[in-house]
Amino acid sequence: MNDQIDARICELVRAAMATATNGELKRDLWPEMCRKLREPTICPSWFDWGLAAMLVFLLFVFPEAIPGLLYLL
Repeated sequence: MNDQIDARICELVRAAMATATNGELKRDLWPEMCRKLREPTICPSWFDWGLAAMLVFLLFVFPEAIPGLLYLL
């Protein structure tokens, strides 16, 4: 049974290595990367700003919650 498992593992490794050796790219990825870097970033919505403001307000009202919040981060 062990020999069968070893043979199957060797077979799977050879199959994986055969696919990995054909690793040449079909196209250049650098122009696409430059285009992605030039795209505008996503800005937070008003809801995100509201949640952040509410968190800051609650931390001013309940400062004893700061260690608990830091523990959760």
